[in-house]
Amino acid sequence: MTLAFSPCPNDTFIFDALVNGKINKGELDFSVFLEDVQTLNEWALQGRMDCTKISYGVLPLVTDQYFLLDSGGALGSGVGPLLIANKPIPLTEINHLRIAIPGKNTTAHLLFSLAFPEAINKTFMVFHEIEKAVLDGTVDAGVIIHENRFTYQEKGLHKLIDLGDYWEQHLNCPIPLGGIVVKKTIPGEVREKIQKLIRESIEYSWTKYPELSDYIRCNSQEMSEDVMRQHINLYVNQFSLSLGASGHKAVEKLLEVYALINHR
Repeated sequence: MTLAFSPCPNDTFIFDALVNGKINKGELDFSVFLEDVQTLNEWALQGRMDCTKISYGVLPLVTDQYFLLDSGGALGSGVGPLLIANKPIPLTEINHLRIAIPGKNTTAHLLFSLAFPEAINKTFMVFHEIEKAVLDGTVDAGVIIHENRFTYQEKGLHKLIDLGDYWEQHLNCPIPLGGIVVKKTIPGEVREKIQKLIRESIEYSWTKYPELSDYIRCNSQEMSEDVMRQHINLYVNQFSLSLGASGHKAVEKLLEVYALINHR
């Protein structure tokens, strides 16, 4: 079956053992595709992949086609997107600024919309292009995710607000960033097998950590090993093994927020 996820260290850490034959996957076989999160979201909307990583922001739009798996996702505290700018800007001015967002159907966009529902001057772009857009003045501010959370200060950029903190303070639950979904046409026993294999793959990677496999390194472009480990430490946790009660509550809250925002 087709399997898609991002080349980010947290995803390659999670799926390394599964896709590279380091654990026994039995009769299952996967054709693997690595793409940025917005492309993965668009593919999910089109129903292209059998099993895929998505932003939780797109989950409400694909529940007719996909079933959310219990393992492989990214949730947690202190892991949310940041709104950054070239200089300190009062939050009261955000509604009037040009804002770069890492994709229309991303969780980052949902969290930004929760905090700033009146901000409408948005530009959607690939996440790794946002820092440059802020630096060269193409936009006034941008929402950053992934490794940019660890590097923005080195470029002289300023954090205006942690959108994850805003979520946690107002909803009292972890931040749901990304999850793994499987086509509903795939039999239930196969879905259960995939969930189990993803957990085994994560557990295998943890036994080797903090060593970074060649698979993680080669897909992380020019990222330093220190940033790769920060990425893994932040986004791979107990919720990646299993959503659990608090994880499922967070997903339910996200669906409620999505409905609220889109019916204003």
